Amino acid sequence: SPAAQSTSRPRRPLLHPRTLLLMPLLLLLFLSLWSQQAEAVVHSSFRRLSGREKKEMQKEILSILGLPGRPRPHPPLRPPSSAPLFMLDLYHAMSADGEDEGNEIIVTGASMGKFGGAERLAQVNHAALPTLSTHTPPLGTVVSEADTVMSFVNLVEQERDLLQPRPYWKEFRFDLTPLPQGETVTAAEFRIYKTLTMGQRANRTLHISVYEIQRENRHREPELVLLDMQSVPAGQEGWLAFDVTSASNHWLLHPRSNLGIRLYVETEEDRSLSAGWIGLVGRRGPRSKQPFMVTFFRESQVPCRPPRAVKPHPRKKKPKYDLPVPNRSPANNGGQPCKKHELYVSFSDLGWKDWVLAPTGYSAYYCDGECFYPLGSCMNATNHALIQQVVHLLKPDEVPKACCAPTKLSPISVLFYDDNNNVILKKHRNMVVKTCGCL
Repeated sequence: SPAAQSTSRPRRPLLHPRTLLLMPLLLLLFLSLWSQQAEAVVHSSFRRLSGREKKEMQKEILSILGLPGRPRPHPPLRPPSSAPLFMLDLYHAMSADGEDEGNEIIVTGASMGKFGGAERLAQVNHAALPTLSTHTPPLGTVVSEADTVMSFVNLVEQERDLLQPRPYWKEFRFDLTPLPQGETVTAAEFRIYKTLTMGQRANRTLHISVYEIQRENRHREPELVLLDMQSVPAGQEGWLAFDVTSASNHWLLHPRSNLGIRLYVETEEDRSLSAGWIGLVGRRGPRSKQPFMVTFFRESQVPCRPPRAVKPHPRKKKPKYDLPVPNRSPANNGGQPCKKHELYVSFSDLGWKDWVLAPTGYSAYYCDGECFYPLGSCMNATNHALIQQVVHLLKPDEVPKACCAPTKLSPISVLFYDDNNNVILKKHRNMVVKTCGCL
C-alpha cells in the first residue's frame, strides 16, 4: 500500500557525512579565531606609547628599581652558570609564595634576550631549592625579609693541593663592590657543590670549615676567623651552604679588607684532605656546579624618591548643579563606581629584554571610578571617607569628596643583570593594586 511504501522509504540525513567530519575542525577554527579576537579586544584598549612617553616610563621604572640608568650587561657566549640558575629558582620560589601576585612566573626564551640558555633556566627544580646553614634563619624567613638578593661569581681561586705540604686548603674571592647603598646584610652564604668520588668510604665523616681571611702575612699563615663548619658524609652529593654573613658585613663596611675565604677539609682523625679529592667542585668544574656567593639585603630606611617633573593640569571648578546629592547613584548618574581596572606593564615593550630576566611584565592595575553618596559596601570605604563625604555635602567648596584609590598593595620581584653581569633579585613593595576603595 502507499502507506507501507512511505514508512519503508529511508530518511535523508540532515547533514552530509563529509560535513559531519568537518564539524570538529570548524569548531576548533571558530574557537581559535574567537580567542584571538578576545585577546585583541583586551589589548586594543591600550594604545602604543609615544617615544617621549616611553622614555618617561623607562625613567620612572628605573627610579623605582633604584638604578641610575639602564644596565648594559655583556652577553656571555657560554651557558649560564650556577649563580643565575640558583637566582631563577629563588625568583620562582618568591613568586609562587602568593605574595607577588602581579608577576608573570612564566619565563620564555624571548625574555632571556641574547643571554641564551633559556630552556635550561626555565627548568626549575623546586625540590633542589637550597637551605641556609643552621647558623641563620630558614630560607623562607630570609627571603621574605629581604628587599634585594645578589649573587657573586668566584673570581680568584687558589689552593694548596696534594703536591704541597699539609694542611691542604682552597681559597675563593668575590667582588662585592657593587653592593647596594643604604641596605644592610641580613644573611649571606657561600655555596659549593660536592660530587661523588671513587676510592672513599661513603660512611666516613668529613669536617668542612670555612674561614674569613682577615690579614695576610708574607712569611707566615694569614689571620683566619671561623665563619661556619659542617660535618657531611663522604658519600653525600649536592650543594653545601656555609654561613658567611659576618664576612659580608665586614666587607660591606671595609671593602679593602675583602681578602676572600679559605676552606679546609679534615677527617675525624684530624687528617687534612684536598678539597678536590673529596669532590668539591671549583672554577674548572661544570658551569652549573661552580661555587658562588649569595647575599640577602634589606633596606635600612625607605628611600625618598625625587618628585616627578610633571606639568600641573589646572582643575576645572565644578558648577553648583553638578554637586552630589544624597539620592545620586551610579544608575542615574551614568558614572562607574570605584573599582579596580586592568593595567599591564610590559618590560619587553620597553626594550628591556636583554637585561630583565623575569618577569616579562606584570599586571599593575589601577583604581578609577566615582565615590557616590551614600557609600555602599561595594566601594570599600573607610570610616574617614564616610564622614568626609557627609561633610562634603554640607560644605562642597571647602571639603572635597572621597577619592577612589588603592586600599591594599602587593609587591613584585624583578630578576635582572647589572653592568657587571651579576644577577640581582629585587623585591619592590606596593607595586600591584589588590583592592580599591574610597578614601
